[in-house]
Amino acid sequence: MSKSLKRVTQALTDAGLSASILEMDGETRTAAQAAEQAGCALDQIAKSIIFQGADSGTIYLFVTAGGNMVDADKAAQLVGEPLGRADGKTVRAVTGFAIGGVSPVGHLSPPHSFFDPRLMAFDTVWAAAGTPRHIFEIAPADLQRISGAKTGDFTQ
Repeated sequence: MSKSLKRVTQALTDAGLSASILEMDGETRTAAQAAEQAGCALDQIAKSIIFQGADSGTIYLFVTAGGNMVDADKAAQLVGEPLGRADGKTVRAVTGFAIGGVSPVGHLSPPHSFFDPRLMAFDTVWAAAGTPRHIFEIAPADLQRISGAKTGDFTQ
């Protein structure tokens, strides 16, 4: 088991959850790939999108429904500074995850996190488990609670 997957598993266990982590037949780097393999609706995929503050360098995590896109202007207004995409090296250094497998939980350094209210429309959602091949199913309220994400309007 990879270190990334172990951290996610430990975060779920520490939160008192017994989520089952599934290994997919191939990569799940996109929400559409993950939804197809999980057999769920596209919006049931909880995407982890990382941005970096242009002024502060702070890393921000936006957990959004699979069919939604993060609106950079709305997200910037929410965090109070202009945003840019974080490069892969920075994402790995701060979160411990490679792009395509960033989990909303189990980060090396937990980022400021925001949660798409669209995810609350479902009984369960699926999120990356630290690798491009692993996902886990969880109630959205539990995911928001253990990720420490604040609800926000940041999608288009």
